[in-house]
Amino acid sequence: MSDIAAPRPIAQILALPGFDYLARLALASPFLISGIVKLLDFNGAVNEVAGLGLQPATLIASVLVCTQLGGSALLLTRRYCWLGAGILAVFTALATLLAYPFWAFDGPERGRQIATFFEHVAIVGGLAFAALFINGWSGRS
Repeated sequence: MSDIAAPRPIAQILALPGFDYLARLALASPFLISGIVKLLDFNGAVNEVAGLGLQPATLIASVLVCTQLGGSALLLTRRYCWLGAGILAVFTALATLLAYPFWAFDGPERGRQIATFFEHVAIVGGLAFAALFINGWSGRS
């Protein structure tokens, strides 16, 4: 199979200084925002965790905030992007299974749950690609 290069204008955009950082910032943004919101309203975060039936809620909420903020910070670095991506991918996979059990719903709500579930699956895929590409993976064997 032959390599197909991106069209020149796209290649130029991808090569812009800082573009990789902006892409990783965009990927980290939902985790950063959620972590900051949970930190600023920690009681709300504890109630959210307790609402999912997880205990001890305060400890788990603390771990969630650290995971979201720490994973995001690592994702924004070149050296430890792979680690941040891994932390956030595992977090997202677990949170998605807990928060969007589409199999437990019927009707239109099931459709909404399925859509949100697979949006989160896409985020996990994006995190995997961030880890792969920051480390020079080109997709070639």
